[in-house]
Amino acid sequence: MSTADPAALRDLARTVAHEGAALAREMRIGGIGVADTKTSAVDVVTEADRAVETLVRERITAARPDDAILGEEGDDRPGTSGVRWVVDPIDGTVNYLYGLPDCAVSVAAEVDGEVVAGAVVAIPTGTEYAAARGLGATRDGASIGVRPTPPLAERLVLTGFGYQRAVREHQAACVARLLPEVRDIRRMGSCSLDLCHVAEGSADAYVEAGPQPWDWSAGGLVLREAGGRFELLDGTMTLPGFPRRNVVVGTPADGWDTFADALRSTGFLA
Repeated sequence: MSTADPAALRDLARTVAHEGAALAREMRIGGIGVADTKTSAVDVVTEADRAVETLVRERITAARPDDAILGEEGDDRPGTSGVRWVVDPIDGTVNYLYGLPDCAVSVAAEVDGEVVAGAVVAIPTGTEYAAARGLGATRDGASIGVRPTPPLAERLVLTGFGYQRAVREHQAACVARLLPEVRDIRRMGSCSLDLCHVAEGSADAYVEAGPQPWDWSAGGLVLREAGGRFELLDGTMTLPGFPRRNVVVGTPADGWDTFADALRSTGFLA
C-alpha cells in the first residue's frame, strides 16, 4: 500500500505538471495542428495533448506504481493503493492551438474518492497554483486567498462553454440571463485556471454546466484551500451523456448563497 500524504502528493503533482507544461511549450514552438476531434468538429485534440498525458502518466507510474490514473486522453488505469490521479494534459486546448495564454496542465490526486492534492501550471508562463488538503493554496509558492465578496451586481463571473451545439445553446441562454445581474462575465477558456483565478482574487465567481473531473479537480481544491467554496450542483441541462449533477460552481464562501440563488433564477441550477 502506497502512502497518501497530501503534501507529498501535491509535490509530485507540481513536479509532473511543470514537466508537462515544459513539453507543451516546446511542442508549441513553430505552431501545432489538430490531431483529432472528440465530441464535435470544434472539440480538438493536438499531438501535444497526447504527448503530455503520456509523459505525466509515465512519471506518476514510476513514482507510485500502485496508484490509479484517470486522464482525459488515455484509458483509465486501475490501482490498488486507494489513490487515483486525475489528469488534464492541456486544459484549454483551443487556446493552446491558437497561441492564447489561458491553457494549463492540471494534475490532481484523490484518496478514496476525495481530492486531497493538486497543481495547475499555466503552459505559456509556468505560473503554478498548488494545494494540499488542510495546508492552504499557493501561487508560485506564495499563499493566496479569495477576495472579499462584493454585492452580486459588482461581481466579475468567469464561465465556459462546451463543444456540442445543444450544450452551448443551454449554456448561452443561462449566461445571457445572468449577465444583467452581475458586473460582467468573462470566458477565457480553461476551467482549471478560472477556478485558480477565483482562488487568487482576480475574479469573484465561476460557473459552468458540463465540465469533467479532469477540468475541475485540481482547481477546485486550490479554490477550497484559498478560502472559497467549490461544489458540483444539480443543473437543468438534461441532455444525453450529462448527469444532473453537472454544474461546477466556485465562489468565496461568504458569497455562496447569493450567487447560488442567482444561478437558480437564471436557469443554471434546478
